[in-house]
Amino acid sequence: MTKTRAIGEREAAPLYADQFEIYHGNANPELARKIARYLGSEPGKAEVFQFANENIFVKILDNVREKDVFLVQPTSHPVNQSIMELLIMIDAFKRASAGRITAVIPFYAYGRSDKKDQPRVPITARLIADMITVAGADRVLSMDLHQGQIQGFFNIPVDELTAVHLLSRYFIDKQLEDCVVVTDLGFAKRARTFAELVNAPLAIIEKRRVGNLDRAELMNVIGDVRGKRAIIVDDEIDTAGTLIEVVRALEREGVTEMYACATHGVLSDPAVERINDSAIREIVITDSVPLPPSKRLPKLTVLSVAPLIGEAIKRIHRGESVGALFSSEVSFTQEMLLWDDAAGEPTNADPGQDLAPSAEALAAAVPSVDR
Repeated sequence: MTKTRAIGEREAAPLYADQFEIYHGNANPELARKIARYLGSEPGKAEVFQFANENIFVKILDNVREKDVFLVQPTSHPVNQSIMELLIMIDAFKRASAGRITAVIPFYAYGRSDKKDQPRVPITARLIADMITVAGADRVLSMDLHQGQIQGFFNIPVDELTAVHLLSRYFIDKQLEDCVVVTDLGFAKRARTFAELVNAPLAIIEKRRVGNLDRAELMNVIGDVRGKRAIIVDDEIDTAGTLIEVVRALEREGVTEMYACATHGVLSDPAVERINDSAIREIVITDSVPLPPSKRLPKLTVLSVAPLIGEAIKRIHRGESVGALFSSEVSFTQEMLLWDDAAGEPTNADPGQDLAPSAEALAAAVPSVDR
């Protein structure tokens, strides 16, 4: 039975473990486990492995008939294997008669191939969307897609989350003075939101990419940055080539101190060396992409998006608004930064209770930040 609520209070509807399940492939199992802990449950059991001939085998070890299944699988390194695992797992759930299959893809690979900007090139982001749809997914939950138009590549519902509110809250807590937010044109809309949240002006980097290389040529810095602390904001850090070019441009413009943040820390080689040798004081990313120990630099901070994705999963399951997390409930979303993974698992919870921490509990928690 759904509990009633007073005016102004958040709904405390129950979650029933026999109606939804969290599953994951091999791309980022730790994130899936954190999401399950936020929801007060455990990930479902499945076998996902490669044979010697590189064929992928999947077997669901639970009964999922008519259940609401959420499959957590970012298409990160190894990208093509992660994509195939996702597709095969979707097919396995479909043939196991799952009631609804939601592909939770925190990082969407091939997002840069979102348009035909050269002769005789594919639109791979659309191809991946078609494959996910044909495999049998009923909806997609993703985070900070490279371009918003990727949502339109799907013929099924897409919920796109953003880590901007978590990242901005982190810098608000640092209480930096005289800041300017710096981004490129592609991420300008969300960077404007970031700038408003941290109460800082916005500067734009005009750039163009050199051929098909992972390198950008800077054209101009639009905005007043001299003598300020710069917070460079983007959706993804891959080889860090563009980031380093931005750093050099800001140094020429007289910026005194530099920080950077991004949702997806892909950090392909030689990103770690470039970041380590740069003038950036700190880089903040999320755990949408798993980060091996060899890439954990002292100046790198990792925030968890598990509570944000977990809250979205809960709302999708209940038929509630996901968009409210970034409009009417922004303060609640920002407080997710304080979620303590170690303390996030409820003990002896009443099945009729809301298993996710309340805004008050989140505010009282000790910050959980991996460095």
